[in-house]
Amino acid sequence: MLTNKQRELLLFIHQRIKETGVSPSFDEMKSALDLASKSGIHRLITALEERGFLRRLPHRARAIEVLKLPESATPSAPPLGRSSFKPAIVSRDGVSSKNVANDTIPVLGRIAAGVPIAAIQNETDRITAPTLGMNSDQHFALEVQGDSMIEAGILDGDIVILKKGDTAISGEIVVALVNEEEATLKRIRKRNGSIALEAANPAYETRIFGPDKVRVQGKLVALVRQYH
Repeated sequence: MLTNKQRELLLFIHQRIKETGVSPSFDEMKSALDLASKSGIHRLITALEERGFLRRLPHRARAIEVLKLPESATPSAPPLGRSSFKPAIVSRDGVSSKNVANDTIPVLGRIAAGVPIAAIQNETDRITAPTLGMNSDQHFALEVQGDSMIEAGILDGDIVILKKGDTAISGEIVVALVNEEEATLKRIRKRNGSIALEAANPAYETRIFGPDKVRVQGKLVALVRQYH
């Protein structure tokens, strides 16, 4: 039997992964459970691992897999396992046919999650949309290159799916075009009339630009990962 806090954390992690494809950060978990420190989150996650509800994926920052839910949380569904885990498993020649929509989304090349690279390129591939409602009219995908977003659960080689748009709320992860020539995946912050592009890795500095130097091209809505 789970404690109230263990159950609350498990359901919060499950819902966040279901919505975004990325597990929440420890700070987000701490805030969601109204705990005073992250050490309490570590203890809860360890307890959930010991009881077989969660698994931390080795060598991947902030990567947590939900293995099952309490029976009372899913009365009409089987426990979650690898075969029913919501984030799609993608390969370069397609994705699993389970739990995906029929529409396809264009992969527009690689995006730097680190040192900026050339602006978004032409379509290089297509993947099957991992969830219903995603389509090529409103979404596009990019392959991540670099490690500056690892603490947001975004790893080198992941494919991120973005909803097209030129606006974003401060704190959202976006594809930003800098000076109309460099595309990068970062968390956007709006500070006193300036735009900050913030990494999720302490090894990288936050870059500050004037508002006319940064153009949002889309915001992160899902992530697909290949497991070897």
